[in-house]
Amino acid sequence: MSRQQKTALAQTRWDVIVVGGGNAALCAAIEARHAGARVLLLEGAPKPYRGGNSRHTRNFRCMHQGPMSVLTGAYEEEEYFDDLMLVTKGRTDEHLARIAIRSSEDCLPWMEKHGVVFQPSLSGTLSLSRTNAFFLGGGKALVNAYYNTASDMGVTIVYEAKVRHVVLNDDLCEAIRVVIGGDEVELATKSVVLASGGFQADLDWLARAWGPAARNFLIRGTPYNRGEILRDMLDSGAESVGDPTQCHAVAIDGRAPQYDGGIVTRLDCVPFSVVVNKHGQRFYNEGEDVWPKRYAIWGRLVAAQPDQVAYSLIDAKSVDLFMPSVFPAISAHSIPDLAEKLGLPVDAVEKTVADFNSACQAGNFHPTELDGVSTKGLEPPKTNWARPLDTPPYYGYSLRPGVTFTYLGLKVDDSARVSGAHGRYRNVWAAGEIMAGSILGQGYLAGFGMTVGTVFGRKAGKEAAAHAN
Repeated sequence: MSRQQKTALAQTRWDVIVVGGGNAALCAAIEARHAGARVLLLEGAPKPYRGGNSRHTRNFRCMHQGPMSVLTGAYEEEEYFDDLMLVTKGRTDEHLARIAIRSSEDCLPWMEKHGVVFQPSLSGTLSLSRTNAFFLGGGKALVNAYYNTASDMGVTIVYEAKVRHVVLNDDLCEAIRVVIGGDEVELATKSVVLASGGFQADLDWLARAWGPAARNFLIRGTPYNRGEILRDMLDSGAESVGDPTQCHAVAIDGRAPQYDGGIVTRLDCVPFSVVVNKHGQRFYNEGEDVWPKRYAIWGRLVAAQPDQVAYSLIDAKSVDLFMPSVFPAISAHSIPDLAEKLGLPVDAVEKTVADFNSACQAGNFHPTELDGVSTKGLEPPKTNWARPLDTPPYYGYSLRPGVTFTYLGLKVDDSARVSGAHGRYRNVWAAGEIMAGSILGQGYLAGFGMTVGTVFGRKAGKEAAAHAN
């Protein structure tokens, strides 16, 4: 960006500045622009990496009272809320959660109107045709559609914009300080929407919260969410919500890169596996519930194991029942050979698998629903999909904790306005991962992050524009 362009940015008093460039930020920018506001969106990433964690999403969880778009049947408020309570174990703000759920029904047609195209849901462990609408082309296609819409509407977009400080005067935001092309610029604004994500890409911050084990975590999402705006707002007196040790963490392929591996490194094989730690011991019920309700606990489970690593073992009967990682599985013609290739203690793995096989009971196996095919007399049990590992070749994946986003965030009210030492800020709103801890105290429900971002992004954009006008 030229100096002249930077000067023009600084000389404009913006109606709404949106800090962030993912789903929540884009929804806020589009809604604010619909309301006639002059909108500036500041995306910290370079253009090819725009979109934050939204680039790696696949679907949107949506309440509906009958078939709608690609969604089948009905998924009504109480069932949706019960599903959320199951995974959070009650650690949620019910009022905000119900707002997100109820508002999701109106969001899906709004998304389609603004360029998002949906496809029928995937099969296998993510058979969610009734509850979740899948993006055609994935999250990257959604992000691109929203950027095209925002640009066509006249939203000003700046990439590689590193916001350093939200300038507050008691309960009022007066400006945003941002570094663009090496120069710090102060941008005056009437309203601001903060949608800049969590702090998961800052490994030092993770380690302060979790301890040294966090340095073995992989960050499956964007490397640009380092929590600078969250820290700045908390240092300025904004009220926090959520636990810094709670996060959306899933088990991903241990060969994934440190950052930005995304959805293709996730492993969905756990329900059909025997999962062991580095000592060859099982440590949790692999078949506890259907995968969309339980996949997000496995990151924390693996994080609690020695060296924050585990191994998923399957046989030829199950190899085609799930979406594989981008990396091929390690294969062998016997369990001892597989254990050796994975660097595991052979005798311990042989005994674990033999004990598991002996405990498996007969039953009717159904890979996409709870089937009750379980073990007997085994601790921990496997309560569904428990079939012996007895059909070569055998396959194994290493598992590591893959953090998507953290739950420590800014406390908001039902209009997405941020709370601080002086009460609610007059012109500061937050949406997406930076406030998701208001609803997600722990656990995760597939597609719910996109629900929170879309619902509260739209609310924040409308409210910020109304204040500016």
